[in-house]
Amino acid sequence: MDQRRVLFQWMQHWGLNTYLYGPKDDLKHRLLWREVYSPEEEGQLRTLVTEARSQGVTFVYALSPGQDIVFSSACDLTLLKRKLKQVSDLGCEAFAILFDDIDHSMCQADSEAFSSFAHAQVSVANEIYRFLGEPSVFLFCPTEYCGSLCSPCVSKSSYLQTLGADLQPNISVIWTGSKVISRTLSVDCLEEVGSVLQRPPLIWDNLHANDYDSRRLFLGPFKGREPQLRRHLRGLLLNPNCEFEANYIPLHTLGTWHRTPLGGEGGDDEPDYCPDSALSEALRDWMDELNQPLQPGRQSTTPTSRAKTPDRAKPLPMFPLSSGSPPTSPAKGGENGSEGEAKRPPGEGLKHKAQGRVPCGGKGLLSEAQVRLLVGLHYLPHEHGPAAQRLLQDLTWLKSNCHLVSLNGKKTAQQKVEEWRGRASRLMALCEDIAELHCSVVGGVNRAVLYDLYPYVWDLRNTALVAKAFVCWLDGRVLGDSSTLGSWKNCFHWVLYKAPPLLCGAMSPDLSLVSDRVWDDDGGGATWSGFGTVGVQGRSLGGSAGSSTELFTHPPPLFPTSRLYNVRPYHSKDKEFHDRVKGYRMARNSRRPTR
Repeated sequence: MDQRRVLFQWMQHWGLNTYLYGPKDDLKHRLLWREVYSPEEEGQLRTLVTEARSQGVTFVYALSPGQDIVFSSACDLTLLKRKLKQVSDLGCEAFAILFDDIDHSMCQADSEAFSSFAHAQVSVANEIYRFLGEPSVFLFCPTEYCGSLCSPCVSKSSYLQTLGADLQPNISVIWTGSKVISRTLSVDCLEEVGSVLQRPPLIWDNLHANDYDSRRLFLGPFKGREPQLRRHLRGLLLNPNCEFEANYIPLHTLGTWHRTPLGGEGGDDEPDYCPDSALSEALRDWMDELNQPLQPGRQSTTPTSRAKTPDRAKPLPMFPLSSGSPPTSPAKGGENGSEGEAKRPPGEGLKHKAQGRVPCGGKGLLSEAQVRLLVGLHYLPHEHGPAAQRLLQDLTWLKSNCHLVSLNGKKTAQQKVEEWRGRASRLMALCEDIAELHCSVVGGVNRAVLYDLYPYVWDLRNTALVAKAFVCWLDGRVLGDSSTLGSWKNCFHWVLYKAPPLLCGAMSPDLSLVSDRVWDDDGGGATWSGFGTVGVQGRSLGGSAGSSTELFTHPPPLFPTSRLYNVRPYHSKDKEFHDRVKGYRMARNSRRPTR
């Protein structure tokens, strides 16, 4: 609740004017939609509605009854009205009813009462709309909410045609675009669905949503949507990252996009919105946030954004539109460092002083270069940032051209060898920067950002260490024992099969990356795109698709830590140790009584 109040302040600063409340962790929003709120919960909701109004933000309460509602049941309809009446009495004047991600089939009673699934939903939505007094903001999320879910297509969907013909004209219909997560939104697609719905759609934009994969994060700018789309929309709602602190840049750049003036109707003056410029402006403002001593949860804080406040004299639309170990590793051993609120590693403070930043209260300040690196490694679902692109290109090239530095291969021109090692040095320097980024986030003054972003920075750091060790192995700087795994032919086997257990514990022999998924461009299937860069790095290191295991299964610690691990070769003594442990476990299991 504290974070939502901060969010309303951000929105007021950036000219965004609508907030839709529909969190899945509020069980009475979806799973237990029939139950009314307790007095304590009423107090929280009333406070949110009041806070939103004080910041000029319309608070939209959303309810998702579609999983188990009986549309023809007078009892269910009465319970639905009771629930929304309770929220209305708290001061809420805008509502949404959501029928997304549910089964299309109807129960026997509904099949007898309604000619189709669409007619059942329209009947309930229109009844609720009239019961609430036909509010100026009433949203409806259809079950076919994007082009890829329509049968057989958008223009011929009988479901959408029914909505367009029978749904009250002032009810806004939610749409996500051609896909659940649309890379771009086009005027043609919006005009097509608008024609079928007989009204402009309201976009529910999943560009920055990460709830479908807990290992992905999207810090990049609002992109792939030209400002002139606003002429073809009733509004746009951005579905954000689950982690509150990760949404500063997405919402900041959305505000910039929203404030961009539209050109003439004839298209003589094109809107001037540049995602890169919007990102740079948002980064400068975010630096102020990142270097504030804020506690987790954002209790009692105010935004410090320098974003231009829109002219309040102008009417706003109804919605938000119309070489060895990393330098941060301790010198001794392979597993050292302090747990918890760790101190900044030696040498890093000098780097920050050189950049004009002075440590505050014993903790350091993130530099803008480090924040750009963080954003570039966690950019957008269909696009990597510059840092991630460079890292992946170098890693792929080094793997494909490792024969240039192979000790067992033919002699290669010195120029080509130097090129390989130059790119290797660049990649390893970037990996070291990622390790330093991890320590800077852990040692930063903003604990709210730390606790929200730490799992992702942890994953990045671990992957960077393995990528660095892999490149060292390719260059012959990591020596194996006399086993066949020490040969160049089996270098991938060493890195993938032997190094990760030293980091993460025992793993299945079939290693791959599969959790890095996003909707593809061909119609609803899932394909890899990489959370940050870890997923794609796994592919570059030789991981395969289609398995249920991952390269990294070690979760981040309960409390942030700057402890680092060095990757070393797999020796015969490790095998002996693992064999002893395996034998002990087998003996122990054999002594357990059978059920």
